[in-house]
Amino acid sequence: MGRDLSALFDPESVAVVGASDDPAKYGHAVAAQALRAPDRRPVHLVNRRGGTVLGRTTATSLAGIGEPVELVVISVPGPGFEAAVDDALACGARAIVGITAGFAETGPLGLARQQAIAERVRAAGAVLVGPNCLGIADNTTELYLASDRFAPGGIALLSQSGNLALELHLRCAPHGLGFSRFVSLGNQADVTLVDLIEDAARHDPTRAIAVYAEDFGDGRAFAEAAAAAGKPVVLLTAGRGTASARSAQSHTGALTTSSDVVAAACRDAGVELVATPHEMTVVLAALNGGRRATGHRTAVCTDGGGHGAIAADAAESAGLAVPELGPAAQQRLRTLLWEQSAVGNPVDLAGMGERKPHSYGDTVGALLALDEVDSVMLTGYFGGYSAATGGLGGPAAESGTAGGGSALAAGELETAHQMAVHTARTAKPLVVQSMFPDAPSCRTLVEAGIPVFASTEDAARALAAMTVDGAAGPPGVRPLPPSAAPLSDPGYHGVRTLLSAAGVPFPEAREITDEAELLAAADAFEGPYVLKALHLLHKSDAGGVALGLPDRSALVTAFREMHARLGAASYSVEAMADPTDGVELIVGVNRDPRFGPVAMVGLGGVLTEALHDVAFALAPVPAARAEQLLTGLRTAALLRGVRGRPAVDLAAAGAVIERLTTLAAAHPEITEIEVNPLLVRPDGALALDARAVLA
Repeated sequence: MGRDLSALFDPESVAVVGASDDPAKYGHAVAAQALRAPDRRPVHLVNRRGGTVLGRTTATSLAGIGEPVELVVISVPGPGFEAAVDDALACGARAIVGITAGFAETGPLGLARQQAIAERVRAAGAVLVGPNCLGIADNTTELYLASDRFAPGGIALLSQSGNLALELHLRCAPHGLGFSRFVSLGNQADVTLVDLIEDAARHDPTRAIAVYAEDFGDGRAFAEAAAAAGKPVVLLTAGRGTASARSAQSHTGALTTSSDVVAAACRDAGVELVATPHEMTVVLAALNGGRRATGHRTAVCTDGGGHGAIAADAAESAGLAVPELGPAAQQRLRTLLWEQSAVGNPVDLAGMGERKPHSYGDTVGALLALDEVDSVMLTGYFGGYSAATGGLGGPAAESGTAGGGSALAAGELETAHQMAVHTARTAKPLVVQSMFPDAPSCRTLVEAGIPVFASTEDAARALAAMTVDGAAGPPGVRPLPPSAAPLSDPGYHGVRTLLSAAGVPFPEAREITDEAELLAAADAFEGPYVLKALHLLHKSDAGGVALGLPDRSALVTAFREMHARLGAASYSVEAMADPTDGVELIVGVNRDPRFGPVAMVGLGGVLTEALHDVAFALAPVPAARAEQLLTGLRTAALLRGVRGRPAVDLAAAGAVIERLTTLAAAHPEITEIEVNPLLVRPDGALALDARAVLA
């Protein structure tokens, strides 16, 4: 059920330690906010000098209050923080909000102080937000302990940045969005992002969870909590660069960046990953109404060809489809529109809205009712007629025939209500792009829960956020298997043995050190043969692989030449696999310090890094999910069969991926492991090379 945070969000009483009359001090802002709801619960102000703050008599200490306090906000200079925490616990506090900075963010000594404080808080059965945070607020319980106000609504905002939180508040307002809660994460010494997501998931007034995080702490626990939340989670994060791959010793490690890992975790957990506060606002506005499209087929409705073409392009760029409507659907639309209207998709009113504003609502309603349509985007001039009479400067105000009259404005407002009725009758989403998003008719749509945007790309991104891939939803995050006995031999044949025991198939092979052992290996199985020099980082690049050696004589010749050139300590003699009609893949797992084992699959062989056609997921990866990753590659056509070649056995590839990623997840001592190439043919899959790197 997660941690009990009731004392944090709905305490019986509150005290602000460090309350001040000095507007330059944070204790002043928090105290002023705390006093916004003095009748909801007792609010005590504490200032060691006594006197009054904001017209209220203060206590000189928590003990001086004379009664227990359930939640204590501490905003005092750093040297006094520990003593204030001890005082809070002594007076019965079950929750503490630490505004004071100067702990883990300052280095090892600060981290040690922070850890000691957190241990004392947990030992007392209390919870601590921060330190180094900017406070909390809960509009549903009238708890205001941050420096700024947040409009009430259904979004729980969990942020490591105060200014970004304020920007989101400003951006959300035009969309009619507000906040159930705000929590500044601070250093997460005790209460973590995961704790807060789990609690927000149980909080009925919260409909969506917005997160800005730079430090996930336990990233895998974040993904698991988000996947289990049952509510939309939207993530804005920073620091997703490539530095983590610089010291990688395998293709998997070299190709796996922090950005890939976060994106994979979000895809698996069903989290909407965004790049800017603006995009976060767009997605939150889209998800606010709870509507979801269960398919990608979008109908574009417009009152001008240009807007329709641009919207169709934007929808397809966002991953949606804009298919031509069927004959029956087109015939239905022709009964609603006039002769010059286009009904194929985009559906273009072609100016009919100026004659009959209700044509907007009639057309949108008809499109939402079609079985072949999953969502609708209305784009263009809608809103311009009411904008004119509403004093918003719409061009219609300057044209007596193009909507300057109040009749057109009234008709547009009526059709806005009509669209709201049509939308309420279906679970399909409607998104609107308008040149006049602040027009009265557009505000009517927003009030009805229909997202309205000024830009076409925002409307398309919103629809993409409202579209789920099939009824099954996101893949989910599989739990890690129990840890297995550590790998003792990280050499090539040791890794082959480990993977073979897990069910990964390999060709016959023998490790040899001299020519006599080479000949014995040649007698163990038939050619053609492969010879590999072992203990080289990239064998192919160093000329340490000889393929297709037809017989013993060719094998001996290749060994003598390779050994003279490389002088490797040992070699591997292997049966040559038949590459006919096969495709080479790479399958690997890289262990991320925050998210744990992360799988990579893609086009393999010697061109892996050059082609960079790979996909990522949190490991372990089920076979069905592995097949989805493969069919989503840019080069997936090679797997399905092209130019007369047969399709390869994707089920066999998926089974190998599941076995390898499950094994890797059970071996925390392995930081990188890969099979490259994995040869997938129409009749199965065979691992041709393997590598593992220990932590």
